[in-house]
Parts: sequence; structure tokens; C-alpha cells
Amino acid sequence: MKSQVAALSAGVLLLGASPALAQTKPPMSAEEARALKDDIAALRAEIAAMERRLEESGLAAETAAVATAPAAPAAPAPAAAPVQTASVSDTTITWKGAPEIASGDRSFKVKGRIQADAAYVDAPGGLDDPGLGFGNEIRRIRLGGEGRLGGGVGYKLELELSDNVVELVDTVITYETKNWLLSVGNHNQFQALDEMTGDSSGSMMERAAFTDAFNFERRLGVSAQYRGIKDWLFQGGVFTDDIEALSNSSDGPEGGDENNSVGVDGRVVYAPKLGDTQLHLGASAHYRDLNRLSDSSTRYRQRPFVHVSNSRLIGTPSLAVDDETHYGVEFAAIRGPWHVATEGHWLDASQVNGPTANFGGGYAEVGYFLTKGDSRAYKNGIFDRTKPVSPIDRGGLGYVQLNFRYDYLNLNDGSIRGGEQNGYIASLIWGPLDYLRLNLNYAYLDYDGATPLDDGRRNYGVHVTGARIEVDF
Repeated sequence: MKSQVAALSAGVLLLGASPALAQTKPPMSAEEARALKDDIAALRAEIAAMERRLEESGLAAETAAVATAPAAPAAPAPAAAPVQTASVSDTTITWKGAPEIASGDRSFKVKGRIQADAAYVDAPGGLDDPGLGFGNEIRRIRLGGEGRLGGGVGYKLELELSDNVVELVDTVITYETKNWLLSVGNHNQFQALDEMTGDSSGSMMERAAFTDAFNFERRLGVSAQYRGIKDWLFQGGVFTDDIEALSNSSDGPEGGDENNSVGVDGRVVYAPKLGDTQLHLGASAHYRDLNRLSDSSTRYRQRPFVHVSNSRLIGTPSLAVDDETHYGVEFAAIRGPWHVATEGHWLDASQVNGPTANFGGGYAEVGYFLTKGDSRAYKNGIFDRTKPVSPIDRGGLGYVQLNFRYDYLNLNDGSIRGGEQNGYIASLIWGPLDYLRLNLNYAYLDYDGATPLDDGRRNYGVHVTGARIEVDF
């Protein structure tokens, strides 16, 4: 094609030089002049058509250089230097809170999160605890990246600063086909809907009380997810311990060498779409052998809702737990601006030379978007991040969502009196832009068997207010 362009261009140059040639030849007739003009027009049209074709093959710059060369005598021109081109026609850059670069089945995206919290725990008089009252913190700072290497292989690496400690969160290598997702690394064990929903996609500042009290965390393991049957999702894996425990270089009960726990986890989700209603039905089961018989420091306890306080008003004493078996059920539905969700979760903690302790928790919630057209997002068995229909950069308000939750936790069983909580929580969430939101919360926590007051009472209520501003990309 290059030779064709050169030949056509040379023809144009020669035709353009015809006035000079006319000085040595008889003048053309009118008919010959019209024919010459027609030939020039036809050649130029053909060059223009070829330029359009060459633009698709990265040679447009060379074509333009030839076609626009100034008229010159028919003397031989110097050989042109080879043209080197780099095609970027298959590379795209899209904005997803941060740039994502993709080329075919390869991609890379920077990930991050900033959450700043402020809260006040208004405890009753007679409870002298400096961890209550006002507090504020950077709840999370997370930075990392994720991408695809091609051939279905991907990765995700995230570091998080929380509680003044830098930890690895999702750190996995994956292999994905149409129906399967295989993961190796530090990730969640499919424990519950509220636990697996991202903290920047949840309806409250903090997850349900049982998820923290029962020590849900990411652990190192191998897992598989199958989604080849319509509306069904199957998840399962084998996990050891969390990365921090495994990397502890000390010896003894707290050392990494003795953190030899192993667990098996599974979850199944059925999520049909019935008309305009998205349903979610789920169940999970988990078994973990702690395999640390010298360790008697397992505790199940919970903060007064917000994370800025490290006080635990309810909690069990230290227990010598041998293994844990727990299971949960999930239900959720989304229809237009409305959503409902509820879960129940039960934990059986088998003690070394002692009885099995049975604890339980759960929640029920309802939410409604006050802004027109907005709805809670759902994807792959969990709630996803909501994108406002009319963000403020397009002249809108963003989305405004109102949520109410009842949160229950029971840490009492027989002689173990860890306490009981009935929580009544409300949240108002404003998402002015995609990836940005403000979360205002109020909670009233009704305790039975909590940390005793000065007069010995262990039944009382606590008022909690909190606010969070967060960016997630």
C-alpha cells in the first residue's frame, strides 16, 4: 500500500509540474486541459480515500508527508528514513475513581480508601472509662492495586493503616474463567453478607455486632467460586490463619510457629430477579480447628458500635477454645428505592476440657433512597457501591439514603456471662459523587450484663452518635 501511495503522489507532483513542461511543448487544447484537470481530481480523491484507510493502520503520518510534499522537478528524491510507529489502538484509559489502563485482557488500576471518623459515646454516670465520650480517628487508609495479567490470571494487593498498624488486607492471585474464580492468598472466608459487603458500601458506619464479636477476619487460604448455574453462587475454601499471626516471629503461644489453625468454609447464594425485585437468599457454614492448645486467650467481645472507642462494654472472659463451628443464614431484597436485609449467625466454641459455649447474633434492617431513581446496587452475592443517578457535578444532589437497623448480640451461655446487646441504629447517607459519601449515624444500645457501673448495675443504655466522610476508589 505504501508503494501505491508513493506512485499516486508522484503522479500528482508530475501533473502539478505541467506548467513548467508546457514551456517546451505546444500549448494544450481546451479539451486536453479539461481532461488533465479531471485526472488530477481523480488522483487526489483516490489519495484521500487511501489516507482514510491508512489511518486505521497507523501509517497516516507517512501518508500525509507524501501527499503534502511540495512540487519539485522530476529529479530523484532522497530516500526517506524508515518510519517507526507504536500502535495504541487497543489501549484504553477509563476513570473508575482512579485511572484504569486496559489493553485486551490486561489491565491495571490503583485502589485506595480514606475514611475519617468522629463519634461520641454518651455513657451513663457511674461508668469511669476514658475510652468513652468523644473520639475521632482515621478509620482506614488503604492503598494498593489490582489488575489482570492475561489468560485469566489476575491479582489484588492492598495495604491498610488501621489502629495505627499497617496490615495486608485483600492480597490474592486469581484465575478466572467464565464460571470459575480461583483465589490464593489473604482474603475473606465467605462468612456473612454484611461482612463481605465492602465497608464503603454498607448501610452503617460499622458492620453488625456479631461480625466483630466472633472475630471475623481475612485469612490466608485457597478458595473457589462457581457461578455457572443461573442465579446461583457457590463459594468455598480452606484457610489457615491471618497474615499477622503467621508472621509473628516470636515463640510461645503468641508466636507465628504455633499459629497452626486450619479451617473449612463454604457459602451458597440464590439470587433470582423476580420482576423489579432482586432477591438474595444465602447460607454459610464454617469449621476452624485453632490447633493452639497452649493458648487460652480467645475472647468474644464488642465495642459500643463505633470504632473510635476501644472499650468493650460486653465480652466473655478468656476461654481455652479448641475449635469453632459457626453457621449463618441471609436474606435480602431490593426493589426500586427500598431494600431489606436480615441475617442470623450462631457460634459454637468448643473449650479444651470444658463445655461447648453457644453464642449468637443477627440484625434486621430496612433502607430507602429519598432521591429519585437511586437504588441499592447488588453484584456477585453482596451489596455493591451505589452510584448516584444525578451527582452534583451534573447539577443534581447526589443520592440520599435513610436506613434503620436492629442489631442483636448474645454472649451469654451457662456460667459464661459475656453480656447481651439490643441495638437500635439509624443512618443518613449522602453520596454527592460516585466514590464519595458522608455517613451520619445514631445508635441506642440497650445492655444486659455489661461492664458494671459504680453502683454495681450491669443493665443500662448508651447513646452513640457518629459521622464518617470517605473516599473509595
